[in-house]
Amino acid sequence: MSTGNYLNDLFGLHGLTAIVIGGTGTLGGSFCDALAGAGAHVLVVGRNEEHGTERVRLIQERGGSAEYFSCDATRHDDLNGLVSHLRANGREANILINGAGVNSATPFLDIGEEEWERILNVNLRGVRLACQVLGKEMLERGTKGSIINIASVSAGPPLSRVFTYSLTKAAVISLTQNLAREWAPKGIRVNALSPGFFPAEQNKKVLTPDRIESVMRHTPMARFGSPEELAGAILLLASPKAGSFLTGHNLLVDGGFTSMTI
Repeated sequence: MSTGNYLNDLFGLHGLTAIVIGGTGTLGGSFCDALAGAGAHVLVVGRNEEHGTERVRLIQERGGSAEYFSCDATRHDDLNGLVSHLRANGREANILINGAGVNSATPFLDIGEEEWERILNVNLRGVRLACQVLGKEMLERGTKGSIINIASVSAGPPLSRVFTYSLTKAAVISLTQNLAREWAPKGIRVNALSPGFFPAEQNKKVLTPDRIESVMRHTPMARFGSPEELAGAILLLASPKAGSFLTGHNLLVDGGFTSMTI
């Protein structure tokens, strides 16, 4: 067997459909690229049509298969519409990535109800709803699938300045482990991926100069991650062969951040 055939057999996703909620963002877009590059048909799901259609164009330009689907993952009706779209096109959800997220650097005593609810709504409720709606579809169809919930190194020990965000990401890991336990007998694997510091639109306000200096001191590799460096982790967790015995796991890709103490 040639090396190319071996790797394709191990990580190839040909014939599978991958749904990337938050695929219009920086990290979500890199997930779309990786999945399409491995042969999956990718639904770039999000609310930013301009970013979504551009991501699709780039994937198709490289010979991949993708489409944009407008959806607010915090809305049950939108997610039901996504399921209807899949059925109408003869597709099933083989891979689901819950990657939508928002953040804020507000000091704890200044966090208001609107901000609190907004972050919990996107980061936690959206993940729960997507797992319910699309997980139910997988279960009813008997799909042997993979769900990947995007958590964060801030899940614990929590980072300063991002209180609500840290809380939601810790909850996402707990949700992931509970679903992994319940759905493993049905052939659905559920894992979390926790990136370290990858500069993106949602964390620009948090990454102030003093914050950047602190992160660099605490990261053994002394640099930020590049979105493309998450591709291997995504393909491992998504692959029905390479990741076949992986479930309930939180995979850290952080340049050593969580290994550092003093």
